[in-house]
Amino acid sequence: MENKELKENKIENKYGIEYTKIGDYYMPNLVFENEEKIILNKYGRMRLKFLKENKKAEYTIMFVNGTLNKHLKEIQETAQERIDLIIEQLKQQNNLTEEIKNTDQLYWVSMMNNFKSTAEEIVLKELIYV
Repeated sequence: MENKELKENKIENKYGIEYTKIGDYYMPNLVFENEEKIILNKYGRMRLKFLKENKKAEYTIMFVNGTLNKHLKEIQETAQERIDLIIEQLKQQNNLTEEIKNTDQLYWVSMMNNFKSTAEEIVLKELIYV
């Protein structure tokens, strides 16, 4: 029998994939493209959790394609803008002004908390859990 010396690096010309010898096996040198690092807020984390638990195929496709971070960033920015817009609309509809804030703070805080929870509920149904 002839003793063949295996190469440390091997490039398969058909696909252009480079392999490195690790032990007795050739492992492909796969490198993910550098994705933009983002800090997820509440809505980005909620969307990520929803994708992982309920839309596994969609999550995997976005992860492999490198579009997951872009998607999460877009969702969290859209969610925050939408919440701010809904809160402003609710303030205008209910005539909640800065004057009320100065005269009756507890009422103002309770109304703002109500508006925020209403806006979050709407955004969760429209953007996050879809």
